[in-house]
Amino acid sequence: MTFRELHYADEPFLLPNAWDVGSALAFAAAGFPAIGTTSFGVNAASGRPDAQGAGREATITLIRAMTVLPVFVTADIEDGFSDDPAEVAGLVAGLGVDGVNLEDSAAGRLVDPAIPVAKIAAVKRAAPDVFVNARVDSYWFHEDDTVEAVTRRALAYADAGADGVFVPGVTDPGTIAELAAAIPLPLNVLVVPGLTLDDLQSLGVRRVSTGSLPYRVAIDAAVEVAQAIQERRDVPSATSYAASQQRLLDFARLTASE
Repeated sequence: MTFRELHYADEPFLLPNAWDVGSALAFAAAGFPAIGTTSFGVNAASGRPDAQGAGREATITLIRAMTVLPVFVTADIEDGFSDDPAEVAGLVAGLGVDGVNLEDSAAGRLVDPAIPVAKIAAVKRAAPDVFVNARVDSYWFHEDDTVEAVTRRALAYADAGADGVFVPGVTDPGTIAELAAAIPLPLNVLVVPGLTLDDLQSLGVRRVSTGSLPYRVAIDAAVEVAQAIQERRDVPSATSYAASQQRLLDFARLTASE
C-alpha cells in the first residue's frame, strides 16, 4: 500500500507525529506504517515557540534522519518557511518525503488563500508524487470558522492540486461530517477527545493525526516520574535502557549504510 492509498483504506489511518529521532524510532518500532512530524514538538524540543518560522533547519534535519526508516514519512513544514512558492517547492522536492502539510496561516492569522494556492501548485509541479495535505486553519485560530468558509478554501486548494485537506481544531461531529461531505479530498483531523477512530470514520474522516499530543503527554509523563520518586510512589514502567539503546544502534547502522 502506498502512502496515498493509506488515505483510501477501509478505515482512517492514524498518523503519529514525532518530534525527534527517538520518538520516530519508537513509533516505527510500534509498527505504524507512516510517521509525521509535529512543528510544535520540533520547535519546543529546541526551546522555540511554534509557528514562528524558526524551525526550518531542525525540521529538515529530523526529516532527513526519518527518511531512512522503513516507513512513509510526511513533514509538517508550517507555511513552507517562505512566501516564495518556488522556494517552498524547492524545499519539498529536496526533502525526499512522501507527504507534507502546508498551512494557510502565518503569525497566528489566516492568509489570503491565493498564497497557499500558489505554493501548492508550485509544489505539485516540482514534486508531483508528494502528497500535499493542505491545512485550513480556520478552526485552529477561530477565524472564518464556518463550514462554508472552510469549504471554499479547501476547494481552492483542491483545484491547485492538493491531495488531502487537514482541518485542525474542528471537534463538533456534525461539523466534521459536513466538511467531509463537502470536500472532495480525504479529510484529516486531529485526535478528538471522546471520539474513537470508528466514530471519526462514520463522520467521513480518512486520516487522524496525533499532532503535538504525544510530545505534550511525554513531557507530562517525565514530570510525573520525577514527582513519583520525590513523593515515594511507585515508579512507572518504561522501555528498558537496553531496548532503547538497541534502537539507536540499529538506526546508526542504517544511516551508515545510506
